[in-house]
Amino acid sequence: MTKNKFVYEALNGASSFLKDNGREEAVARILLQHELRLSHAGLLASMRDEINEETFNRFWENIKRHASGTPVQHLTGSEEFYGRTFLVNEHVLIPRPETEELVEETLRLVGQYLPDKNLKIADIGTGSGIIAITMKCEIPEAAVTATDISVEALQTAQENAKRLEANISFVQGDLTDPLKDEMWDVVLSNPPYIAYAEAPDLSDSVRDFEPHLALFADNEGLALYEKLAQQLPNMLKKPGIIGLEIGYAQGAAVEAMLKAAFPDAKVYVKKDINSNDRMVFCINS
Repeated sequence: MTKNKFVYEALNGASSFLKDNGREEAVARILLQHELRLSHAGLLASMRDEINEETFNRFWENIKRHASGTPVQHLTGSEEFYGRTFLVNEHVLIPRPETEELVEETLRLVGQYLPDKNLKIADIGTGSGIIAITMKCEIPEAAVTATDISVEALQTAQENAKRLEANISFVQGDLTDPLKDEMWDVVLSNPPYIAYAEAPDLSDSVRDFEPHLALFADNEGLALYEKLAQQLPNMLKKPGIIGLEIGYAQGAAVEAMLKAAFPDAKVYVKKDINSNDRMVFCINS
């Protein structure tokens, strides 16, 4: 009969294994908390507890999968965003902290330019629904519509909306197609923006496990911004706000596109917490 391991033994062994395989040691703690259903404090308090063999085997299988590249969020099935927990899977992008900054700046601009909270907000390419759901939760009076070309992504977003009690209209379609017959106060999007040539430089956990439909775009990653710049002038109210997440080298190009599309608007690039160009905003006032 196999002797059960202590929690601290499982954690130390997994941390060393991940380090030896070029992965973040901290993921061992995250996966162990997930398996034992414990908070960080609860895990620390349980270090001298034993783990039964079945639980340990499940934990170790996830450790090996992560060492082989599987994102930790696919193993736990969730990720935090703007203080809320969202379900994630292989059909959607894993939420990034930079997108929280897009939401934060949008909320600031709404407060400044659109004080009437009965807004119509569109989220184009919603993925797991993080932008649309967060906007609805932060501005409950707003009518929020979210679109995606992927049926599987929309199903994930709908599940997240249900769990977080966010009443959102979800529509399947390409970019603005499902939205073009209406006028919008706020349009947000985190579209695919990575150039196909950059694929070899991505980490294997992104390149091999996240949906390429949500990662890559033609024309050096700028193709969808070009389409949005063409389509949005006929859809944005005045006053109205556009917020787009971008790749770190795309600020000048996307800014120029929106300035050409909205010659009388205020358009600016905003850096993220790491001082990289990450968002472009257009205030059509």
